[in-house]
Amino acid sequence: MFAIYKREVKSYFDTMIGWVFIAFLMVVTGIYMYVYNFYYGFPYFGYTLYGIEFLYMIFIPILTMRSMAEERKGKTDQLLLTSPVSATQIVLGKFFAMATVLALALVPFFFTPILISSYGNGSYLIDYSTMLTFFLLGCVYIGIGMLISSLTESQIIAAVGTFVVLLLLHLWPSLMNLLPTSSASTAIGMALLLALVCLVLHSMTKNIILALGVGIIGILAIVISYLTQAEWMDGGLVTLMSQLELAAVLTDAGYNYILDVSGLILYLSLIFLMIFVTVQMMCKRRWS
Repeated sequence: MFAIYKREVKSYFDTMIGWVFIAFLMVVTGIYMYVYNFYYGFPYFGYTLYGIEFLYMIFIPILTMRSMAEERKGKTDQLLLTSPVSATQIVLGKFFAMATVLALALVPFFFTPILISSYGNGSYLIDYSTMLTFFLLGCVYIGIGMLISSLTESQIIAAVGTFVVLLLLHLWPSLMNLLPTSSASTAIGMALLLALVCLVLHSMTKNIILALGVGIIGILAIVISYLTQAEWMDGGLVTLMSQLELAAVLTDAGYNYILDVSGLILYLSLIFLMIFVTVQMMCKRRWS
């Protein structure tokens, strides 16, 4: 795994991807920091991190687009899959390499609370906890981009697909306002989500009995809940889907000064899930 990690990190800095990623992130962050922290006088660097979260949907697709797609296009994935390295080690090596590039881009940020405090009343605890949240959110997005890259051999498709997903996540609060809140609409929406889960499950396992079993059990649970506790389902779809508002944890940390430990656990869980699913996709290619 360490050999793959070193190769990936080196490849990002042998090309312009790593340098451009770090340079643009630092330049834009510097502009936002000047406006928020020095021009308007906000005392916390968390305001800046909260304001630049949208940069992830621009830079993360560029960072992750080649992670798996390039291997598939160049057929070097077949060499990796037949080497004495597990799929888990391959995926972890690539993920940690991209996380390292992100971490290097954030290193200069560690000095900003000191700079801000020298001009006023800053808070190291708030700023550094927001940095941790910002970094973990970036790792979640890296996991999403890596998974999408594993589904195609086209770097362009991987980049566009990742951008679309991150854009939807960025616009998620506004999209939630468009969802119906009635119990019937909630039941229909949950059934559609269940169908999507069953399709993904069948695509990953090729086990139609398992997918149908999960679907039937889920439909029965939805129907029973609707018939017996319809009032409980009012607004249930909005409540369920609002859990995917990933940036809310960063908003709490950077804007409301609240460190959401459960949100950080959610980030770590999603990182594990993205890595796990990507490993399964690689294993599927190994045996196909």
